[in-house]
Amino acid sequence: MKTVYLLVLALFLSASNKALAHYLWVETAATGKQNKKQEVRVYFGEYTYGVIEEVEGNAFKDVADFKLWLVDPSGKKMQLNTTAKKDHFAAAFTPTEKGAYLVYLENRNINVLDYTEYDFGIFKPEYQSFKQVLVGTETPVEVKKYTEGLIIKEISNTADAVKLQVFYKGKPLAEGEGTLSMKDLWTKKVTTDKQGYLNFDKPFDTKYILEITHNEKVPGKFKGDAYEFIWHCATYCNL
Repeated sequence: MKTVYLLVLALFLSASNKALAHYLWVETAATGKQNKKQEVRVYFGEYTYGVIEEVEGNAFKDVADFKLWLVDPSGKKMQLNTTAKKDHFAAAFTPTEKGAYLVYLENRNINVLDYTEYDFGIFKPEYQSFKQVLVGTETPVEVKKYTEGLIIKEISNTADAVKLQVFYKGKPLAEGEGTLSMKDLWTKKVTTDKQGYLNFDKPFDTKYILEITHNEKVPGKFKGDAYEFIWHCATYCNL
């Protein structure tokens, strides 16, 4: 986790790029009802520290060029329109049939960052966030059919525990490292097993956010700026 620590340190020290010290995440109810409107919210900040950035602030503006997608049980994929609120972007959809719906966010349009002075290198950040909505079913969505990169698939989400599987480029991410966060500065380091599975208990009835990061060590260029690797960050919220 040394590289992740250095990245967080660098981002906190760099006021001009402090936005990337945070993460994007999606919130929506884990279950829904047919023909009833389902609200979706996109936040940016650090939940465990109680930091929620305002939409009009410079930090959120740096990462606001995201796309929010919905996949219905038939596999139809559509982009959700978002409306800027004070501290989040709001969207909604209405499930018209039973089955598993997938709501996910992608942002691959963030400028290259240079953190060579912090021994981290020059990298291109990419964010993704995943949330599944079950309507009259318990069968999870096959997330990797609809997107690529660093993926978090919800296997189950009960009152007591959550089971997830993490993929990278379509294959289970073995020994992937992440951070599980709760309010009031509570965090826990977690690691996926050899098949990419990850479990965590929910001793408290509250919000838990999982952040998984992975470095794709392939150089390239983005908007004319060269980078040494891509820094992937994927999040999941249990609510």
